[in-house]
Amino acid sequence: DLVSLAVSQKGSTLQFAADKLKSDKEVVLKAVRSDGLALNLAAEELRGDREVVLAAVAQDGDALEIAAEQFRADRDVVLSAVRLNGAILQLASEDLRRDREVVEAAIKFDGLALGFAGDELRADRDFVLTAVRQHGGALEFASPELRADRAVVLDAINRTPKALAYAHGGLQNDDDVL
Repeated sequence: DLVSLAVSQKGSTLQFAADKLKSDKEVVLKAVRSDGLALNLAAEELRGDREVVLAAVAQDGDALEIAAEQFRADRDVVLSAVRLNGAILQLASEDLRRDREVVEAAIKFDGLALGFAGDELRADRDFVLTAVRQHGGALEFASPELRADRAVVLDAINRTPKALAYAHGGLQNDDDVL
């Protein structure tokens, strides 16, 4: 029908649909597959529907913000979201912020997502190297030991020269680093 066609082309047109259609799972699925943020226009019960939420975050990771709170602890949902927006890791449950695969997906998209990772991962050299190679500013969120690690600091400032401000252990005055 006309509404299904409209929302599949532009999800935000769901705002003009009758409330009955905002509660129709098939209509809402079409909308969120076109625009993940159309989840905000869906009936509340569909913001708690796993299939709808997965479709929304697969299109736009920011849809996790709109989804029912329970999905912040759903590994599949969060993993899908952080692959499109690493910073959305900040909304994930504490357990998922310590999950190696989830955090790795987030920092590959946005190195600064390291700031939302658990302490153990911020002290993991491989994780920090991945993060600073994506965005040197991620050095700010590394453990103090890694902020004093010459190789880590060099990778960070190679990507983002301003990252030198986050170096520890005298590296800010080291001629080889500068």
